Amino acid sequence: MEAGPVLWVLSQSCEPESVRRGRAKPMSGVMKRMGMIFRAKANKALDRAEDPRETLDYSYQKQLELLQKVRRGVADVATSRKRLELQLNQLQSQSSKLEDQGRKALALGREDLAREALSRRAALQQQVTDLETQHATLQGEEEKLTLAAQRLQAKVDAFRTKKETIKATYTAAQAQTRIGEAFSGISEEMGDVGLAIQRAEDKTAQLQARAGAIDELLASGALDDPSGMHKDDIQAELDRLSGGTDVELELQRMKAELAGGTTGGQQAIEGGTGQAQDQAQSQQQPQDAPRFDKQ
Repeated sequence: MEAGPVLWVLSQSCEPESVRRGRAKPMSGVMKRMGMIFRAKANKALDRAEDPRETLDYSYQKQLELLQKVRRGVADVATSRKRLELQLNQLQSQSSKLEDQGRKALALGREDLAREALSRRAALQQQVTDLETQHATLQGEEEKLTLAAQRLQAKVDAFRTKKETIKATYTAAQAQTRIGEAFSGISEEMGDVGLAIQRAEDKTAQLQARAGAIDELLASGALDDPSGMHKDDIQAELDRLSGGTDVELELQRMKAELAGGTTGGQQAIEGGTGQAQDQAQSQQQPQDAPRFDKQ
């Protein structure tokens, strides 16, 4: 029963290392691809978040810090040189003093004291020589650092001018781009406004169409009007005709008043009314004529 698992373990232990490595290659390829995708996404996000103006300001700040360090180095070298000059002055003063003491000893007949004074003076002279060498070295370093500081100052000034020019150009281009996007309607803000206007126009058109459809249905009688305010087409036509007659009568009355009298106007109105009745009778007469012929 246990022979199967034992054989599988033995086969795995006897499997070559190259085969196991080849089996691990697909996983490593997937990890590399995931890493590359992550780096690409991160690079795009950083590029979107980067502001060239801030980068230029940061670079200018770093250059100012470097210039400050160079100036501090020049000051340190100048301080060391000054200390060496003070030591040289002291040693030279002691050397002159020992020389005077040796002369006085020889004048007094003390050759041993004169020899001791000259020996000390020789030792001091060796120190003076070493200090002069160091002083010359420091002086050369100071001149180099001073020249480097001047060149760096010129570069920093030029970079500052270029930085401000690039920042101004970038700001102008950014503003021009935003104005162009606003005019063309492709900016985010104007896009939202355009969508809102489009939705409002669509809703307005829909409401207008619905109102027109309801009016047509009410006019055709397909829908009932519970309020009783809506009239059918026959009643609307009758109202229109009666309204037109009233307008004609009012017009005749106003003409009669302008002609010179209210009485004449009333007669004109009555005459107009009689004419209207005669026309009505004449329209009804053709229907009654056959009845008289039969009698």
